[in-house]
Amino acid sequence: MNLREITLSIVLAGISAAAAIAQAPQEQLSEPKSASSLNDSARADAYYNFTMGHIYEQQYEATSNAEYATKAIEAYKKAYALDPKSQVIGERLAEMYWKAQRIHDAVAEAQEILKRDPDNVQSRRLLGRIYLRSLGDVSSSNGQPETVNRAIEQYREINRLDPSDTESALWLARLYRLKNEHDKAEQVLRSILKTDPESEPTVEQLTQLLMDEGKSAEAVTLLESITAHSPSAVLLDLLGDAYTQTHELAKAEAAYRQAVDLDPSEPSHQRGLGQTLLAEEKYSEALKVYQKLSDVMPDDSDVYLRIAQIYRELHQLDKAEENLVKARQYAPGSLEVMYNEAMLYQAQGRYEDAIRVLSDAVTGIKGQSPAVPSRRRSLAILYQQLGQLYRDTQNYQAAIYTFEELGHLGEEEDRRARMLIMDTYRAAKDLSKALQTGKEALAKYPADPSIRTSHALLLGENGQTDDAVKMLRAQLHGDTSDREAYLNIAQVYERGRHYKEAEEAAHAAEVLPGQPRENEMVWFLLGAIYERQKFFDKAEEQFKKVLAVNPKNAPVLNYYGYMLGDLGIRLDEAEALVQQALKEDPYNGAYLDSLGWIYFKENKLGASESTLRKAVERERHDATIHSHLGDLYAKLGRGDLAAAEWEKSLVEWRRSLPADLEADKVAELEKKLSQSKHRVAQKSTTSVAKP
Repeated sequence: MNLREITLSIVLAGISAAAAIAQAPQEQLSEPKSASSLNDSARADAYYNFTMGHIYEQQYEATSNAEYATKAIEAYKKAYALDPKSQVIGERLAEMYWKAQRIHDAVAEAQEILKRDPDNVQSRRLLGRIYLRSLGDVSSSNGQPETVNRAIEQYREINRLDPSDTESALWLARLYRLKNEHDKAEQVLRSILKTDPESEPTVEQLTQLLMDEGKSAEAVTLLESITAHSPSAVLLDLLGDAYTQTHELAKAEAAYRQAVDLDPSEPSHQRGLGQTLLAEEKYSEALKVYQKLSDVMPDDSDVYLRIAQIYRELHQLDKAEENLVKARQYAPGSLEVMYNEAMLYQAQGRYEDAIRVLSDAVTGIKGQSPAVPSRRRSLAILYQQLGQLYRDTQNYQAAIYTFEELGHLGEEEDRRARMLIMDTYRAAKDLSKALQTGKEALAKYPADPSIRTSHALLLGENGQTDDAVKMLRAQLHGDTSDREAYLNIAQVYERGRHYKEAEEAAHAAEVLPGQPRENEMVWFLLGAIYERQKFFDKAEEQFKKVLAVNPKNAPVLNYYGYMLGDLGIRLDEAEALVQQALKEDPYNGAYLDSLGWIYFKENKLGASESTLRKAVERERHDATIHSHLGDLYAKLGRGDLAAAEWEKSLVEWRRSLPADLEADKVAELEKKLSQSKHRVAQKSTTSVAKP
């Protein structure tokens, strides 16, 4: 549009404005004719100034030149001075103040109009907009609630005066949500839907409100009823979110797929689908979705981060690292990227690198101001993961120090830190310190169920079975939440070798209502209980139950495979089971030991040695691994190395917790060592006797 066209449009707008004021009701323009009424000349001047104000206003909007804003305000003020009772002029003046960023003047003018006419909707709309805009500018914690209340006052009145104004009603609902007055927000939204049941923005906001309140089932019902006959990509996406909250992942996937079909160009629908596929462990399908997203969003770090996570799950660690590099490139310093980088290094067995990355992340977060809202939560995540890495690498002192740092963040973190420290002392086989930490935690948080459970399990490890069970039984509630308590009771009994009671407790957990996968741990524990009693057929039956519902359950795959291997039966099957466990957790020392022992049974001695060496590198203080390595060296005729490994095994057995000690294995080791020393002595005697 050229300058002549702009000028012409502004003039036409001015003519329209003059027509509007001329057609306005007389009572809005001036008082009825009386001694104080405007004379014809004054009225003409008011019309003229109003028209000029409108022209300048249009010029300001077209050019953003502040001079036009000033001229518009001056013209409106002159018109208003000539006709001070005119609502039309007052509204335009207040609006122009607002456009010119003279907020105080705009508010004052609008409030002045409302004093004369409380039902003036336009002035209330203007005030509402001003207060909304001010919300982002309020710096004090006291100022924002006051501004919210003022905005609510205006939009509540607008809703009363003009119930058909859906946009204002939606703002009223948002403001109620901002104040956490969810019931009022819901009431407003449902009132809109009574008159306009197909209002997508209203359904969208009501759905989000319901999900925020944890009423996901209601959100699902609402969205299903609407999308069944009026499918919309936005609402289907929300339906996917709602299904995700109700843990109906298959339905969530279907909803997101429909949203993608309706609007394939909207990345958020693809994201929802990708996240759901990832949660469903459909990694190959999820990868395709995120690769498409990377084509349309090539600089989005989150996309590369998800691709890296998928490759990590697929055990394609090199590709995972490539995508993490891209994620870091587009989001340098991102905590989530650094966290995933550490997880990748851990999966690769690069524990020192993982510790370095997390330590750097901790340093970076600690450098932030304590006022940063996410600082505490970020540090909590990092401290916990870093401490667990230290514990996994058997650097127990560093782990304890890190968990203590976690505890300094606040009460919630302190509770968690104390339990982690208890477990660290247990892993270090320092049961006395673990129990002491538990007592101190109980003294500070006597009613905390998690701390009570952790302490009870430690009592069980210490052979105090009855005391442990008593504490755990006190946590039974007579409902489905008892599954975990019964499992803990079964574990305590199993550790104390009270197998009959352990089996009864496990069966009590098994019969509770729930999905089959909720019994994975029950069946695993039952299998272990039967295996301990040498009821191998029964144990196998339980392990098969677990694998039927979760074929990737690595601990069960390993336990089952090791049991078969140790028995020397079905060795091909045993090897395959443990290989599958290692596919899920490639650097697990216990799994490597199982595979090395199966190789030993298969007489694959070279493979056995290399695998057992890897296992002992991961678990330097595991008595069983040292014993297996000793047996291997003995079979290879390397008696000195065999004796050295048996000695290490015996040392670890003597350091073990009371519940871990297996007297028969200790006796067997002592016998092997005695025979080994006897052979060495005989060999020495023979050597001396020779001329």
